[in-house]
Amino acid sequence: MGITMLISTRGRYSLRVMIDLAEHQSDDYIPLKEIAARQEISEKYLESIIKLLVKGRFLTGLRGKGGGYKLTRSPDQYTVGSILRLTEESLAPVSCLEESAPSCPRMAVCRTLPLWKGLDKVINDYLDNVTVADLVQQNNESYDYII
Repeated sequence: MGITMLISTRGRYSLRVMIDLAEHQSDDYIPLKEIAARQEISEKYLESIIKLLVKGRFLTGLRGKGGGYKLTRSPDQYTVGSILRLTEESLAPVSCLEESAPSCPRMAVCRTLPLWKGLDKVINDYLDNVTVADLVQQNNESYDYII
């Protein structure tokens, strides 16, 4: 049994949606259909992801003609950590560090707890220091080398 911190499809797709909206920013709202087509995500599944992002106030939506979605802030104000904490149940590397975890009776004598706390800190610090703008920029830079 190893450490398993798998980011769900919902978490990965949420990042893709945020990057897509950042790359296609304008004064207009972007239709869900366009995002789904570009990201190759079914509209039905994308609806549930967008609903979560709207509820978390990461996106704003407009119904009807000219409707769609757009970011509520600039791309540099969204960290990967904040998006994944909204979409994932937990980013903790071990169950005893999850927010809802019951207190472990071995905590006072656990020789590995400092290790897991350190790993948890590294994961969160890293994800909180990468923004959607960084991911957009990184993507743009990688295309600079295509000949």
